[in-house]
Amino acid sequence: MMGLGSIVGTGIFVSIGIAAGVAGPSVILAIAVAAILAVCNALSSAQLAANHPTSGGTYEYGYVYLRPWLGFAAGWMFLCAKSASAATAALGFAGYALAVAGSPPPLWRTLLAAGAVVALTAIVLGGIRRSNLANILIVSVTLGSLALFIFGGLGGALHRGAENLSPFFESPAGDGRPALARLLEASALMFVAYTGYGRIATLGEEVRAPRRTIPRAIIVTLGASMVLYMGVGLVGIAAAGASALGVAGTAEAAPLVVVARGFDLPAVGAILSIGAITAMLGVLLNLILGLSRVALAMGRRGDLPAVFSRLSTRHATPAAAVLAVGVIILGLVMVGSIKVAWSFSAFTVLIYYAITNLAAIRMSKAQRLYHPAIAWVGLAGCLGLAFWVEPRIWVVGLLLLGAGLTGRWWLRSRRT
Repeated sequence: MMGLGSIVGTGIFVSIGIAAGVAGPSVILAIAVAAILAVCNALSSAQLAANHPTSGGTYEYGYVYLRPWLGFAAGWMFLCAKSASAATAALGFAGYALAVAGSPPPLWRTLLAAGAVVALTAIVLGGIRRSNLANILIVSVTLGSLALFIFGGLGGALHRGAENLSPFFESPAGDGRPALARLLEASALMFVAYTGYGRIATLGEEVRAPRRTIPRAIIVTLGASMVLYMGVGLVGIAAAGASALGVAGTAEAAPLVVVARGFDLPAVGAILSIGAITAMLGVLLNLILGLSRVALAMGRRGDLPAVFSRLSTRHATPAAAVLAVGVIILGLVMVGSIKVAWSFSAFTVLIYYAITNLAAIRMSKAQRLYHPAIAWVGLAGCLGLAFWVEPRIWVVGLLLLGAGLTGRWWLRSRRT
């Protein structure tokens, strides 16, 4: 449920619209390409997490199997990527919440998103058990609304599908780029949507029987989410067209509601808004959880200030890390753009999972659960897709990585 709460949210309610604006109807193929890469990464993550059930995910795996600076790079990229994803989720929540009221001023969306960040940060401060109960309720409502979306859009999809899915490789933006370039960029954007399973690995210290539980939870989560993404993407594009979906995703941050307004069942849009609202809150909740646990692990190793390694005596949560993460997300919400934030998440998270696969390649034969070829495919896929996002995005990402490594060197030099 934690994995589904992280995956079934911003990706399905926001990124499908953004990617459709890039690749047109071929975004359906991009969803499949991203899913295949996500499977490879999920299996690498699962076997690493099963052998090292500690908070921190790939940050810890990099230290164990690679080099300390690569471990830090993974943790730093995770913090950058998922902070941007969390800001996107908060803005997406506000966009869907306000979609019912028409088109209110952008300031309203920003303020509502900021309020959500504050509220969920407070919930995470209350501990993992309270967070999980809230997550189960959120996921249940979200899955029900998406099932209704698929059912409500089937009629329009069957009636207009042939027209809206052709030509399959059209360019909604009319930028003249080759179809392959647009497909690969859309695949990179959609890949981020599947990476919520990583939240399971970062909670390795807080589950029973991690070697058995973590791989099962990751694989089941990914399988269920792939089926759901393909269904929603196909129905949405066939019923309304990729151009309409892309414009709604960029301008209103509520693409599925805009599409649902044209369905034969008028209540679908309103119910979907409720599901989208809960989904965004679920993603935001899980991102705050995962980010704070990585900050906890980095604080323990001295890669971040030691205050982040302290646990509260009442709830055994890393209170300082949770508060710092909440403040960073809040800042991004106040100044961020949905498309830029999501593209930045795509680049940084692909670098993060490239390090995950590299660590899996270095595992001993006794530790492996799966064939090493899976990790090699995941590594090649992550590095191959990372640089298909807009050049300005990956330039900023590389500069931030350099700044992080410099900061780590300075922090450690002061302690010695």
